[in-house]
Amino acid sequence: MKPVVAIIGRPNVGKSTLFNRLTRTRDALVENFPGVTRDRIYGDAVWNDTAFSLVDTGGFGGREDALFPQVGRQIRDALEGADAVVLLLDGKSGLSPFDDEITALVRGIEKPVLHVVNKIDGPDQEGILADFFRLGVDRLFPLSAEHGYGIHDFVDALTAGLAGLCPAARDAAESMETRIAVVGRPNVGKSSLINRILQQERVVVSELPGTTRDAVDTLYRRGQRAYRLVDTAGIRRKKSVHRKLEKFSIIKALKSLDRCDVALIVIDAGDGLTDQDVTIAGYAHERGCGCIVLVNKWDLVEKNHGMAGRFQEQIRTTAKFLHFAPILQVSALTGLRVRKIFTVVDRVYAQYCTRVSTGEINRIMEEAVRRHDPPLHKGRRLKFYYTTQVSIRPPTFVSFVNYPPAVHFSYHRFLTNQIRKAAALEAVPVRLLFRRRSGRQPS
Repeated sequence: MKPVVAIIGRPNVGKSTLFNRLTRTRDALVENFPGVTRDRIYGDAVWNDTAFSLVDTGGFGGREDALFPQVGRQIRDALEGADAVVLLLDGKSGLSPFDDEITALVRGIEKPVLHVVNKIDGPDQEGILADFFRLGVDRLFPLSAEHGYGIHDFVDALTAGLAGLCPAARDAAESMETRIAVVGRPNVGKSSLINRILQQERVVVSELPGTTRDAVDTLYRRGQRAYRLVDTAGIRRKKSVHRKLEKFSIIKALKSLDRCDVALIVIDAGDGLTDQDVTIAGYAHERGCGCIVLVNKWDLVEKNHGMAGRFQEQIRTTAKFLHFAPILQVSALTGLRVRKIFTVVDRVYAQYCTRVSTGEINRIMEEAVRRHDPPLHKGRRLKFYYTTQVSIRPPTFVSFVNYPPAVHFSYHRFLTNQIRKAAALEAVPVRLLFRRRSGRQPS
């Protein structure tokens, strides 16, 4: 595994800006007010052929934030798991009592600690550093995370300290990860579910909606399998989203679906299936994700005979496009069926990566066409020449026909369902595209 570097500091000192600069991404949300980052955000960086992982943390000392105790616990967990620490200070606002407190926190750890004064835009501002030596540190690195001043000297020193910890190559298991995005409306229990899976307070949980703002990655191992869990911000209706920060959070949640293999769509059993749940499921379906619907808080619902079946029927009827998706009733609070989630994830992922030989897919298509003749187009029968699989994740097939626009949606659906059934792809989306055979005019 690559060495881990944790960035810590007071709220609004520029931790997320530095994280984004070093990872060359915009994975950490940045706003001009404190308390934007609450969970630990992970990213990868490379400098002078040295690869390492960065951890962005919430602001230390934001006691006015109702979630301060949990954010503080996240920071301490990040320190415990880090190989090196970057303590970021604010050169514009100067020293704070919280700087003394956090300096004392890291003074006792036996790991490299680099003290960095941010918001220093040039040599003429480096005189500001004199005040920060009162913290009792030997070396301070002046830089501007926003504009790049001083970055090279700082990262050179950082990677020099990591040199003995860096692997020669990325862990091979990393490429075998199953990427899982946990999505849903605010406050349906997404973060609680991840904490239950990990059996630790990995992400901040609160009854306040909007607690999760970033898309938070966590690597989870179960036996020989590796999973990357991504907790996302709750996706609300567009008309309910007003603040710029929340809009960015939702955009990041949707982008998480673009890079996931399986989406866990979490709904609240107490609320039943809402229109927004269906909309969120539609986002996952449009992006071609494998989907599993988790009906959370099942422990709080008053049970009666056949209730589970009726709940599933409601989902199948209202979100017909997810007819293939497995449905599980779970409880993040009690752990009900939480272990079973990964049994289903493994099954969905195996189908998601399935390849069907050209010979087999053509036999399936020939049998389907034999059982149900294709419709006529302008008095002439549609001809299906041959079919081939062009990609996986999700399984995608191209069928060459004499006149593609004439394939009616109902016949398209029939053929797709025949492929799904015959190729044992009943739990994943299947894409079937039609193309005209090159070099020939429709006959």
